[in-house]
Amino acid sequence: MHIRSTTILAVRRDGKLALAGDGQVTFDKTIMKHGAHKVRRIAGGGVLAGFAGGAADGITLLEKFENKLSEYKDNLVRAAVELAKDWRQDRALRRLEALLVVGNAEHLFVLSGTGDVLEPDEGIAAVGSGGPYAQAAAMALLRHSTLGAEQIARASLEVAGRIDIYTNDDIIVEVV
Repeated sequence: MHIRSTTILAVRRDGKLALAGDGQVTFDKTIMKHGAHKVRRIAGGGVLAGFAGGAADGITLLEKFENKLSEYKDNLVRAAVELAKDWRQDRALRRLEALLVVGNAEHLFVLSGTGDVLEPDEGIAAVGSGGPYAQAAAMALLRHSTLGAEQIARASLEVAGRIDIYTNDDIIVEVV
């Protein structure tokens, strides 16, 4: 049994990035917390980061990513690649079970422990159990509405919360 933090969604539109996370944390099949904060502003507020997966693992990876950003003078691309390399090569880090979504107004990445640094084509990234639902809703809203990034992220996560039992509607959205 693991403690899990579930859904993160990022949407880029019109030079802005919105990163949204639901507040639910589950332990096996039980909701342990409704209002967890899974998204953060880092690098003086210019970069957003969030995680889905094991809570302690996600927090550890966020801290390591923040250290990489500092080491590489807020170069998001370089920090993402360097963290992915370390994550894949380090035995202790390799065991961490989480996915990171990081981005700013110019770039958006999903980072994994297998060394992946993925930049999605459509400016939408979603991870966690409700990720596919949130991503589908965001894609439809991005294509068929004039809503801004923040409104799309919030509405899409609300849709995921109505479908996925591990995602709730206590949503935090950060925008850069």
